[in-house]
Amino acid sequence: MLDLLHQLSAWLLAFADSPWAVGILMATSFTESIFFPIPPDPLLIGISIQQQGSALWLAALVTLFSVAGALVGHWLGGRFGSPILHRFVSDKKVAVVEGMFHRYGMWAVLLAAFTPIPYKVFAITAGVLKLERRPFIIASVIGRGARFMIIGGLIFFYGESIQVFISDQFELLTLVTSVALVLGLAGLFVFVRIRKSRRTATSQSLLK
Repeated sequence: MLDLLHQLSAWLLAFADSPWAVGILMATSFTESIFFPIPPDPLLIGISIQQQGSALWLAALVTLFSVAGALVGHWLGGRFGSPILHRFVSDKKVAVVEGMFHRYGMWAVLLAAFTPIPYKVFAITAGVLKLERRPFIIASVIGRGARFMIIGGLIFFYGESIQVFISDQFELLTLVTSVALVLGLAGLFVFVRIRKSRRTATSQSLLK
């Protein structure tokens, strides 16, 4: 299975300098959020190296099609329920993902959208659990956008010299930026809650 995935990944990378590169990238980004086993990151890196000036635009394009694919996965989960999920994923993994949803809600989507965790499983599970589409989209855009824009940004500013670092240190890079992203969002959430509570307290004091 690993050999097959490696061959498939190598086959995709062969399109990095072809006339159909961007089209293949969009298709990969879309289908990976539903069923395709190869993430779009390697192809995004390969094409961005070839078209450094368009790296940020390519990253935004990948984000758009990835989230669009996730919405299809969400719809499939809501339409066909658990059977479609169990058809592609083991019962053990389904139980783990469902447990994360029940415990963390949409934070689980954001984490899966940003890290190498299989995003498609979370997208379909979100539909199965009937989670609201709007917060799902927001979490997906933030997570997917942060992941791909970091890659696009690094290549846009540093070019081919950053390719080895991204390829070799991708897990470390996602871990560090995941922590920063979660802490930043948590800080923003706390800030908004504090401001809201202060406004409520002020309004109540004025009414007395």
